[in-house]
Amino acid sequence: MIQTASINEIRREGMKALTERLGYYGTLRFLEQFEIGYGDYTKERENFQKGLTIDDVANAIYSKRKKEKK
Repeated sequence: MIQTASINEIRREGMKALTERLGYYGTLRFLEQFEIGYGDYTKERENFQKGLTIDDVANAIYSKRKKEKK
């Protein structure tokens, strides 16, 4: 392992390792998971959940499970 490598060297070696192990397509798919997001997740979640009760959530889960079994 490179102990005193610069960030660029580490990035280059990491990309090399990913590409060797996953191939180009797999590496791209892996890296897509780390895109920089935007917005405020906490505020959006609070707005989305506003007014929901535990029963609402449970009913939604049961309904989804029922549809998946069909």
